[in-house]
Amino acid sequence: MGRCVTYQVAVRALCEFTAKEGDLDLRFTPSPTAQEGMTGHAIVVARRGAYYQAELPLSGEYPGLRVRGRADGYDPEEHRLEEIKTHRGDISRIPENHRLLHWAQAKVYAWLLCQERGFESINIAVVYYNVLTQHETAFHLHCSREELRDFFELQCRRFIVWAEYEAAHRIERDKALQELKFPHAQFRAGQRQLAESVYRAARDGHALMAQATTGIGKTLGTLFPQLKAFAEKNIDRLFFLTAKTPGRRLALDALETLRSQQTDMPLRVLEHVARDKACEHPDKSCHGESCPLAKGFYDRLPAARKAALDGQWLNQQRVRDVARAHQICPYYLSQELCRWADVVVGDYNYYFDMGGLLHHLTLLNEWRVTLLIDEAHNLIERARGMYTAELDQGHFNLLRRSAPPSLKGPLARVARHWQQLHDDQEQAYQVYPLAPELFLMALQKAVSSLTDHLTANPTGNDGQLLEFYLDAMLFCRLAEAFGPHSLFDISRDESKGVSTLCIRNIVPAPFLAPRFSAAHSSTLFSATLSPANYYADLLGLPAETPWIDVESPFLAEQLQVQAISNLSTRYAHRPSSLAPIAHLIATQFNQRPGNYMAFFSSYDYLQHAVRALKAAHPDIPVWQQSRKMDEFERQGFLDRFTHSSQGIGFAVLGGAFGEGIDLPGDRLIGAFIATLGQPQINPINEQIRDRMETMFGRGFDYTYLYPGMQKVVQAAGRVIRTQQDTGVVYLIDDRFNQPAIRKLLPTWWQVQRHRLPPKPAPLMLLPVTPLSADD
Repeated sequence: MGRCVTYQVAVRALCEFTAKEGDLDLRFTPSPTAQEGMTGHAIVVARRGAYYQAELPLSGEYPGLRVRGRADGYDPEEHRLEEIKTHRGDISRIPENHRLLHWAQAKVYAWLLCQERGFESINIAVVYYNVLTQHETAFHLHCSREELRDFFELQCRRFIVWAEYEAAHRIERDKALQELKFPHAQFRAGQRQLAESVYRAARDGHALMAQATTGIGKTLGTLFPQLKAFAEKNIDRLFFLTAKTPGRRLALDALETLRSQQTDMPLRVLEHVARDKACEHPDKSCHGESCPLAKGFYDRLPAARKAALDGQWLNQQRVRDVARAHQICPYYLSQELCRWADVVVGDYNYYFDMGGLLHHLTLLNEWRVTLLIDEAHNLIERARGMYTAELDQGHFNLLRRSAPPSLKGPLARVARHWQQLHDDQEQAYQVYPLAPELFLMALQKAVSSLTDHLTANPTGNDGQLLEFYLDAMLFCRLAEAFGPHSLFDISRDESKGVSTLCIRNIVPAPFLAPRFSAAHSSTLFSATLSPANYYADLLGLPAETPWIDVESPFLAEQLQVQAISNLSTRYAHRPSSLAPIAHLIATQFNQRPGNYMAFFSSYDYLQHAVRALKAAHPDIPVWQQSRKMDEFERQGFLDRFTHSSQGIGFAVLGGAFGEGIDLPGDRLIGAFIATLGQPQINPINEQIRDRMETMFGRGFDYTYLYPGMQKVVQAAGRVIRTQQDTGVVYLIDDRFNQPAIRKLLPTWWQVQRHRLPPKPAPLMLLPVTPLSADD
């Protein structure tokens, strides 16, 4: 490929690619927050005087490459270009490879300025500003025009081969995606409607909410149109974001199906997994003196990066294989590949979390990205967790006992203010308008002291110390952003004499809205995205975001839905509900033996129901979900559902088996769902209800009804997975017959009212009959 194509790159991205060398070093080097960084830059600039030129836009050309960026500042009186960096603690702790990067950026900006203004030489300074002491440390260099030009051209030569490689890839990728065909002879019912809506969202650059029943092929029906829009809308990246591992696997399967249309299709797909799942040496620290895969990481990275991207398909195993071949860390290789992959499949937090890598790269590189958010009903709770911070007094007291002498004083001040809050509170749980100012001041001072200590002692620290430091940092950051979207509450444990302080996010919208705004388009899809206003309000979606209810591919005759009209599963009535539920389950099982799931709202209710069924019908095989099942145990539970097995699997509504599992055909032919799945009524949820009522006027619905019905519909969705499946669902509670509840059930269901007999007697339940081929 010739040099006619101009590839644009930011100065920082150019230097990060060309100037990093040596070890990966993640020993504790505390960096300022984004706000501290901006404030520090502003303070340094203010010290320079009115003549100082800050945020200077500069650009320059090299054959085939355009380099652009904003220099931090130029002092015309001193004829000095400055690169300003903020830091915390001892300046000697800044890693050498970071310093090399800072000087590279300064030199590139200096050349661009010399070229623009015709300077024959220039003074350069890298200025380090300590956000704690407000002290500046500057390192100076004087360079000629020729020296800077040579340095600039060296970086460009190092990058241009890669730039041409990337530009060629982009052309080939877009050409291949324009030729991409839907991989099946025809769309499923509703799948075309979904695909067309997703394409319009990507084409027009807006958000979309799509409610589509399980089995429609949502993953393929969203990925295909998004990829088709790449070339037309000049899209840089697609992020497929999931809540759980099964969603990631479905996305990779669908992408593999699409890529299989062309031999060596030029579409780079990366599966980015959590650090703890990718780490090869969990017993070692992330620096060259401890981990062999960190030693010389940046020296071996270019070859590993090229080998990985040449292969295009970058699932977890492939990334691991490449990393092992080049003896570098697979997790941080994967982080680097996030910069160059066309499609990244990963967890929600990589884009929506406060420090989300994909969001950071989007802003840094000014990418045009599209988001596909799988099982989007999970995003509310996941995002609440991302923007919630909690401090446990019991853990804190243990930490104080083992803390180094230099930290005793700062931690003691925190302890005194904390104990005062604990003693003054009369109730076990209480909400306050704000986090107390005196406590926050003490905590912030403790964070500063911890920063100094950890900076001076980057290795060998107690894990509890670092954990508390990170928790306290998050607590302080969320306190600064506190508003109506969050609660500050204190929970007292009277038996232990300790309390827990929590800044509890309940409306993630203010935090998520900028993330949606940064994307060209976003599609949120799930079988349960109803009602639309509930999700739009809590997630911060743009105004007028369209919502569609995609046509179901299933017929009402495939699923018999029976709503029990004369049985209550409210908390007070649960003991009396056990015998009728056991009789209902046994009668249906005897009518049509096979595999069923029975969902209950808690482990306690589930265990009582299991005992009731075993006592009355010991011949029916039963297996049950237990608390804290690991991955092996969860798989064992699912493995009981075979095409030839029979029995009842008992599970918790909203738990690991309530969504995201696929048991087609005879592996599952029915479900019993006891209760509406509403969250427990407790002081926290009642506070959330009050806040929801104030903000949206739908306190009960937003806190209890909608989250509960989401679990019900997801659980029922386990039964019908293909267009050949048939099954039965029993909704066990008289409230399922209320009009307001019925409105929240899938529109393709035909719900029948079912009345249990007054005493345990044989029930004439309808058998589930398979549809004929003609149906």
